[in-house]
Amino acid sequence: MDLQSLPVSQRVNALVKALNGARRTNEALARCSDGEAMLDVLLDASAKLGLGLTREQLANTPPIRDWVWWKNKEALLTIGDNKPRYQQDGGQGRPPSPGGGEGSEGTAGDQPRRRFLGLF
Repeated sequence: MDLQSLPVSQRVNALVKALNGARRTNEALARCSDGEAMLDVLLDASAKLGLGLTREQLANTPPIRDWVWWKNKEALLTIGDNKPRYQQDGGQGRPPSPGGGEGSEGTAGDQPRRRFLGLF
């Protein structure tokens, strides 16, 4: 059976299964300094297995996409001005900054309450 005729997700799953127990490849992935270096190692592994995956296919298909994201420490989902979600949460879990912000007196009455028009 020609592995390159399989859909991309199945070829990526085959690569992930092949990496399970591949000590040298896993060590090389661990030594990578960023996601681009990981993609180089994974492209080499894909070529050796005859999967024919491209860099773009690896970078856009889970779970490889998530590994690259984790190695680069970039947010997978961003909202607004390309800020990671945790930076947009308004300081949840942190004490309010002095001189205003959320939780300061007088701000709740000055602005109208926002309504959530969700689907549930």
